Amino acid sequence: MTDLLDTPGTHETPDTPDMPAPPDLRIGVLGFGLRGSLARTAHRPGRGAQVAVLADPDERARALAAEAFPDAALTADHRTVIEDPSVDAVLVLTPDHTHADLACQALRAGKPVFVEKPLETTVEDCDTILRTAYETGTRLYVGHNMRHMPVVRLMRDLIRAGKIGEVKTVWVRHFVGYGGDWYFKDWHAEREHTTGLLLQKAAHDIDVLHWLSGGYARDVQAMGDLMVYGDNPHRRAPGEPKTDDWYTKDGHWPPHTQRALNPVIDVEDVSLLNMRLDNGVLAAYQQCHFTPDYWRNYTVIGDAGRLENFGDGPGGQVKVWNSRRSGHRFDADETHEIPAAEDNAGHGGADPLLVDEFLRFVRDGGTTDTSPVAARMAVAAGVRATDSLRDGGTPRRVAEPDPELVAYFERGQVRG
Repeated sequence: MTDLLDTPGTHETPDTPDMPAPPDLRIGVLGFGLRGSLARTAHRPGRGAQVAVLADPDERARALAAEAFPDAALTADHRTVIEDPSVDAVLVLTPDHTHADLACQALRAGKPVFVEKPLETTVEDCDTILRTAYETGTRLYVGHNMRHMPVVRLMRDLIRAGKIGEVKTVWVRHFVGYGGDWYFKDWHAEREHTTGLLLQKAAHDIDVLHWLSGGYARDVQAMGDLMVYGDNPHRRAPGEPKTDDWYTKDGHWPPHTQRALNPVIDVEDVSLLNMRLDNGVLAAYQQCHFTPDYWRNYTVIGDAGRLENFGDGPGGQVKVWNSRRSGHRFDADETHEIPAAEDNAGHGGADPLLVDEFLRFVRDGGTTDTSPVAARMAVAAGVRATDSLRDGGTPRRVAEPDPELVAYFERGQVRG
């Protein structure tokens, strides 16, 4: 496979002669829920893009959108957005299990599409999206924003510089301190809509793990359980909306004090995943939704050193041990401060950079740091890992993508 670490960066803007700025792209938005923040980020009138039309079946969501985008047309029908001839591109920010249907409709309408991650909740639906993009020739972009997070790019750059030699194993721990608020009070808590959090949530980190390692998961084995939130009887009635205080930074602790949980909870709140990648790298991922703290910890070990992040935003560090053997040394051979992005809004500045790349891609095409094939492979690993988890931890083989589609997307979505 192509070395994933050779993907060109998109953070530098080449010098160009003074010339009139192109007119704003007119953006259509499907869904204005938790990731409506991406629509807000894309809305930059006079600076390249503006939200022109937005659809959401929820009246409350449309009311919030009216405040955010006073000049945009609002509707409950997604077809109004997709069929609008003035719309230049579409953001699909709806629940995960709706992505294939909506994205494919937009692709067939010739609208470049941004699909929020994960790409979908089944491998078959992911492949349908990729195949539709290929057959229509319409540009497809997947919102794996972590590829633009400064901590991830710093680790990638250190690996590419040979600081730890050739990557051999990666260990990831994800402490989801707000998991009870974010994933157990709405549709995320139901297998029907997510498959499981080892897909919905882990797809972010699996994609990063693939990117840092230069390979894709081939064999997976997982274990997990619904340890905390499944026993909590404080559920909303079916159809009852979430309470206004469904999320707070300081409240809802300890986890058993959570109230107004989703009526149905059948996804795991703790998961352990082992992987063998197609290039031989061994990897492990651990996810817990009832920790007191929220951050990601990556340990990457090569044949000539090790790196690890402490904190995952500005003020944190990535440390490298590569000079000698020793006992425990908190003082590493190299310490690299995690930089702040120029615009630190949205996932440590990743969201604005993600949107920048998407808008550039809509206008000009070309390669991108995010990858539809990699997004598919993150889902495929999560799906098969969930199968393993729910079948006693038996190993599973991850289905490979269609080589024709891989080649198409590696060429920057240009036919050979």
